[in-house]
Amino acid sequence: MKEVLVVRHSVGGRTFIHTEQQPMEYSVMRMGQGWRITLIITQDVDIHEILRWKQELNVFLFREYGDQPAMKIWFYVKEGLVIYDEPLKQLTIFAESRIEYIPDEFGI
Repeated sequence: MKEVLVVRHSVGGRTFIHTEQQPMEYSVMRMGQGWRITLIITQDVDIHEILRWKQELNVFLFREYGDQPAMKIWFYVKEGLVIYDEPLKQLTIFAESRIEYIPDEFGI
């Protein structure tokens, strides 16, 4: 399975992080009613811009399988926390909800 994590500005569509273009370690964990997405920032990422737009972020997880259609998981940050720990170079995003779907099923 191939997996790519993308962090975008939901209004303007600007991509802040794309792990296929800028590889970095990340994890996605269920926490209570939501999800915690943690990234170790090893690339040149504009953390200040991410924090500036923290209430307008969407996080996408794309999973590609060799024997089945690709899956897209769309995490909504909404009022969730977005925290950057500078000494650890760790960005943590708390998403309140998510939707899983197969993009191929929504063709025109």
